[in-house]
Amino acid sequence: MSDELTQKKASDEKFCHECGATINAKAEICPKCGVRQTAAPVIQADKTKTAAALFAFFLGGFGAHKFYLGQTGLGFLYLLLFWTLIPAFIAFVEFIIFLTMSDDAFNKKYCQIAEAEV
Repeated sequence: MSDELTQKKASDEKFCHECGATINAKAEICPKCGVRQTAAPVIQADKTKTAAALFAFFLGGFGAHKFYLGQTGLGFLYLLLFWTLIPAFIAFVEFIIFLTMSDDAFNKKYCQIAEAEV
């Protein structure tokens, strides 16, 4: 096995996207293979629009979609008032909003974007 594959990555280092060599995290070009590294980090959303829409449709009257999105105060309010059916109607409207919302708008509003390891 080559030395590049067995090396550990330090906190200020990253791997080249092309050859896998360990390089400085701020490097724009790999010194080993000369390939330019991507400027934009690969991102991973922690919540999905589809899951939020399904929670809103099936369990929205109980506030499940609010708990999923991290809005626990509103989730408890929905839970306290579920017997009035008002949260169910609001959740159905939110279900439609989730379906018509773009992925970018959903991610900006509800997701904390974390940088993914490549």
